[in-house]
Amino acid sequence: MNTTAIDKKGCRLVAHRGVSGLEKENTCAAFVAAGVKSYFGIETDVHVTADGKYIVVHDDDLRRVAGVDLQVEKTDFDTLIRVPLPDTDGTPRSDLRLPSLNDYISICRKYEKTAVLELKNRMPRGHVAGIAAVVKDMGWLDRTIFISFSGENLVDLRELYPEAEIEFLTCEASEENFRFMEKYRFGADLCGSCVTPGYVARLHAAGLKVNCWTIDRPEDAEKLIGAGVDYITTNILE
Repeated sequence: MNTTAIDKKGCRLVAHRGVSGLEKENTCAAFVAAGVKSYFGIETDVHVTADGKYIVVHDDDLRRVAGVDLQVEKTDFDTLIRVPLPDTDGTPRSDLRLPSLNDYISICRKYEKTAVLELKNRMPRGHVAGIAAVVKDMGWLDRTIFISFSGENLVDLRELYPEAEIEFLTCEASEENFRFMEKYRFGADLCGSCVTPGYVARLHAAGLKVNCWTIDRPEDAEKLIGAGVDYITTNILE
């Protein structure tokens, strides 16, 4: 198994949940797989647990990734990290567990990859601050791009860390979203299907960068690279 090579032409690639086309998504194995390859960044998702700690997982529950009916934000951290995760083919694998935020940042730092960190769901301002503080204390704030579908999370973060690199996740290349991003100096993190060359050009004219997700077909990547996007988030392209 290997990644699929493309001509990036200066566009930077971000490994979606690590190289999740090769390894179990959002695990240390997937992050290390990205670390040893040519990716610019490694993307992941962080939730706040019931006891106020920070754990890496995409979904709101563990049914899909572990076959266990646990709600992430209603379960304590120690319970969550003890849950074994099956490999991508469903077979048991003893090294696969949910990582902590510290685990993820440590791997990004070890391999000198930009962290692309999604704040999942709307969270209290104190936890937006707490997550950013963990990253700062580990010396990786300047190499982290914070992303979220929650504009409120990102506004809180902008007020707390005015110089942080932030992107607004959205499925709509709308005028309202453009004005929002322009106002707060948020880059755009757009679904690939809504990206147009005109919208990319407007964002660039406003001094804002453009990422798009989740692109796994070379022909789709080629089209977006031609539209001038700065980053592509992908499971398997390299």
